[in-house]
Amino acid sequence: MQENSNLSVLVIDPNPGMRSNLQNMLNASSISKVEYAVNSGTAIRQLTRRAYDIILCEYDLGSSAGDGQDGQQLLEDLRHHRLIAPWAIFIMLTSEAVHGKVVSAAELTPTDYVLKPFTAETLGARITRALERRAVFLPTWQLVAQNNLREAIRSAAAAELTHTRHALEFARLRAELHVQLKEHGEAEQIYRKVIAYKPLGWAGLGLARALFAQGRIDEARETLQALIAANPQLMGAYDLLARCHEAAGAHAQAQKILEEAVGLSPHLVRRLRKLGEVALEAGDPGVAEKSFKAVVTKARYSEFRDPEDHIKLVKALVKRGDVLQATGVVRDLERSLRASPEVDACLAIAHAAVHDAAGNRPAAVNDLHTAVTAVRASSGLSPALRVGLVRSCLDHRLDGQAQEVMMTVVNDPAAGMTTQNALQIFADADRRDLADGMGQQLKAQAQILLGVADEKRNMGDVRGAVQTLLEALRMAPGNLQVMIAVAGGVLRQINELGWDHPLGELCFTQLEHIRAIDAQHPRLGPLTDEYMAMRRKYGISS
Repeated sequence: MQENSNLSVLVIDPNPGMRSNLQNMLNASSISKVEYAVNSGTAIRQLTRRAYDIILCEYDLGSSAGDGQDGQQLLEDLRHHRLIAPWAIFIMLTSEAVHGKVVSAAELTPTDYVLKPFTAETLGARITRALERRAVFLPTWQLVAQNNLREAIRSAAAAELTHTRHALEFARLRAELHVQLKEHGEAEQIYRKVIAYKPLGWAGLGLARALFAQGRIDEARETLQALIAANPQLMGAYDLLARCHEAAGAHAQAQKILEEAVGLSPHLVRRLRKLGEVALEAGDPGVAEKSFKAVVTKARYSEFRDPEDHIKLVKALVKRGDVLQATGVVRDLERSLRASPEVDACLAIAHAAVHDAAGNRPAAVNDLHTAVTAVRASSGLSPALRVGLVRSCLDHRLDGQAQEVMMTVVNDPAAGMTTQNALQIFADADRRDLADGMGQQLKAQAQILLGVADEKRNMGDVRGAVQTLLEALRMAPGNLQVMIAVAGGVLRQINELGWDHPLGELCFTQLEHIRAIDAQHPRLGPLTDEYMAMRRKYGISS
């Protein structure tokens, strides 16, 4: 197995005897480039510096002694923060037979899951099998890494024909790539074809996700209920079913679904966090407290601890009337996390919640001022936290601060906050004056962006011009001038750079909105004619 000599391996195991045994087993397979990590923290630091072909990770990394993450929590961090490439081989090693932990690890899709004790021959065979599979998928994965998603889709389609053994996996990859391109209809078609051939759980879940993304919530919910009935351990189905109930405003039902999922797979931090959030919305601070305590405990040794978890725990405790324990959580946050604008903002918000619960409004107002100042210097705070801060500012008549923080949310493309939703928050607080003022600010910003888009277009940067126009549309979605500019800019890009399905759909939607506002607008006819001409030019069926 001389071809294995260039492979690099990271062994993550706190036990020196096991590290030595694995070294001998790997050497038997001609693998000599082996490095070690004794816990999750050192593993993450090594993976931040370089990539490895293979990661062998012990499930129990000393977490039972309270001094670190387990392998499942580490894998969750690695996947979420994209510290390992799709083609990295991650093999979990464990003697743990606890059902919940096995399910939690399995749903995070390690490449393989090897139960101790095992022989050198067993490990070598699993590595060989993983390498063979990686060689088949690597060309497509590399195109994905280069963000060449169209070519990756073509590569996967061709591989389905030449690697029939992996045809279903390539179909799954194609569908996921269409989802990345927001082509949910195309993904839906692929999932339906797979299901017609073989009713696989992942295909049913993918179909439900495609339906949900298209706003077909009832169809998605029915699909998920049938999936769970047929396969009660398809954990992702519970998460999406909860989102369906949330979308319908049924937070208590969403909480019930997530509690079922946590009962089956109790160690996934992000699901526990979601359960806590939904329980708060459903008015169940007891379940919220329990969930957020578990999140804070499990994440304590993560390199990616989120100070916002402490705020959520504080809010749950405050709702239960336990101000003393909430104060202790704030102290823990102060002691255990290094100072940063994000931590400073979280501390100030948590202090404000405690002071409000204790009836000390002047102290709460001072804390909110501190929080707003910290938000100005921060970049990693979630939209939900900032919106919560907006509401707190409104409750304390801090109007300017509320508007300032809301503008940071609306101006953040990743936040997903529409202008209508932002203005509705002010309206719900019976502050339509603030909503009107903010609406004027956003329209003014949109006008500035139209000028920037014109400059980019004149410099030949049609793609950059369209991105700027889309920013303007997000700020002023009902502005006729902006809609006309977006439709024209998109058509210009399509004419010069080729058909783009999501942009084509966006252009059509804008034309329909223009028609609804002013069917006689002099630009509507020419833009519609140009849109139809582009469809004919690129052979797009009606």
